[in-house]
Amino acid sequence: MKRLFSHPRTRGLYGIFNDSFPPILDGVTLTVENYVYWLQKKGMTPCVVTPWNPEKHEYPFEVMRYFSLPIRTRYPYRYGYPKCDPFIWRRLRNTDFRILHSHCPFSSGRLAVYIKNRQHVPLVGTFHSKYRDDLRHSFRNFPWMVPIIMRRILNFFNSCDEVWIPQAHVEKTVREYGYTGPLTVVENGNDFASIISGDLRAYKDEAKRRIGTSSEELGLLFVGQHIWEKGLDVILDALRIIRDKMPFRMNFIGTGYAFDEINSRIRAYGLEDRVKLHGVIKEREMLSDYYAGSDLFLFPSFYDNAPLVVREAAAMGTPSILLRDSTASEVIREDVNGFLTSKDASDFARKIEDLHNHREFVASVGKNARASLVRSWEDVVDEVMRRYSEIIERYEKN
Repeated sequence: MKRLFSHPRTRGLYGIFNDSFPPILDGVTLTVENYVYWLQKKGMTPCVVTPWNPEKHEYPFEVMRYFSLPIRTRYPYRYGYPKCDPFIWRRLRNTDFRILHSHCPFSSGRLAVYIKNRQHVPLVGTFHSKYRDDLRHSFRNFPWMVPIIMRRILNFFNSCDEVWIPQAHVEKTVREYGYTGPLTVVENGNDFASIISGDLRAYKDEAKRRIGTSSEELGLLFVGQHIWEKGLDVILDALRIIRDKMPFRMNFIGTGYAFDEINSRIRAYGLEDRVKLHGVIKEREMLSDYYAGSDLFLFPSFYDNAPLVVREAAAMGTPSILLRDSTASEVIREDVNGFLTSKDASDFARKIEDLHNHREFVASVGKNARASLVRSWEDVVDEVMRRYSEIIERYEKN
């Protein structure tokens, strides 16, 4: 598809900035994709600013990419170096933005601040991740770098006209980082919201057949970055505990620095016939089958703020097991629309085994999760557009 913006100077763009964009896939990338898709569908003109990636994609909207290098410890992510790319500054200077929205505080966020100050347009920043945890892993050999970069992150959010968080409990993390300004909750959406229109049980049974899980097996699923911070060791240790106690089928979908280690641990635990690593599944229809064909979504993470994957699972009638007192579990009412346990592998295993013996109860909680946790991206972006208009109007009056 040809670029729609070929003229030398464009006006009134909605600038969406983020350090990851397809082919990199994660929750923040999916958020950005749906923002630009629905903004364009509703008559707005979005423009994505993101680091360069060697895998080529064409989009029906402007995508400005700038120089980047791979992050060795966080494959397949890349870090942008705009200071090494004089062309991106020229392109940004020749583009008139109406509003800027950065979904990360790093290189793309700094570019957004530059344009905000140069063009005098409002900037929204969304706090998606627990950045300190990411930095501690990436700079484990250079821990002195972490507080330096954390100060830059705080400076970015202090430069924003509004700071958004995806759910209320994320405020605790933001305040721990030192941000003292006002916060606005703007939830994330779900592009699986309208897939199932008929009987939920029949749809899930058919999806289970399509992914090769028998009706006797308890279908278990994890989708996301394969990094230890997400509690994947808890899942693996729990599976080893229940290996000889019950029939189950576990699917891991995604990639990350721990992928090979996870594969080695699966073999060491004798789980090869029960557990499969699929890597990244880019086809959303196929991914939805794995969500629907599973009975439980396993997410023992203290790392995540407002994981989209929990809501995606809920859209397909699959409830999650999360950690009690985690930020991600804020939206969960225990035994109503999800399940909670501790991070101890034995407790996690007991929860899985107990739910295996109460499959009808699991199904009813899945229905409640679908009813309470699912909101379409179209609905979310309608709210976003209203907020953008209010911010622009307020900014122009000042």
